[in-house]
Amino acid sequence: MTLRSITKVFLTFAALATFAAPSVAQHSGINWMSLEEAVQAQQDEPRKIMMDVYTQWCGPCKMMMRNTFTNADVIAYINANYYAVKFDAESQGPVTYQDKTFENPGWNPNARGRNSTHQLSRALGVNAYPTLVYFDENANVIAPIAGYKTPGQLELYLKFFANHYKEGVQQQEWEKFRDTFQPSFQ
Repeated sequence: MTLRSITKVFLTFAALATFAAPSVAQHSGINWMSLEEAVQAQQDEPRKIMMDVYTQWCGPCKMMMRNTFTNADVIAYINANYYAVKFDAESQGPVTYQDKTFENPGWNPNARGRNSTHQLSRALGVNAYPTLVYFDENANVIAPIAGYKTPGQLELYLKFFANHYKEGVQQQEWEKFRDTFQPSFQ
């Protein structure tokens, strides 16, 4: 085989990998979007929203991204039943939610490690990371649930909020669901 034919083969594989990789990646992960995009999507197809509130320095947040949000059952269930939002609780940019713009006026571009907390995080009742904030089909907050969750632990909340939650749900309904729940995610 000549150098020219080896180069031709390499360039062909490189081109195929470049064009095939994005389509594979798009179908193999959670369809993350911004909160504004999720609220807009609710106008066309009402669904609940699940927001992952994280920070760059948070070890359990990174573990959840690596161990839970890469699980095939979690990915399939979230993509089918929720609009998934990823939100850095220490991000700089403004976010508009319920006709109010939230910002991070204390954000420091030179900060190493922790930074100022975004106003939206505080407004949603987030005080630990990671926190999953669940919203109803009208983008009203249902509940913030703090802490790292394995796929099986997350399944409990995903299925309760997607299938059993309605406004005015009573504590005993949640407790009955929780106490009888049998996880199926692998």
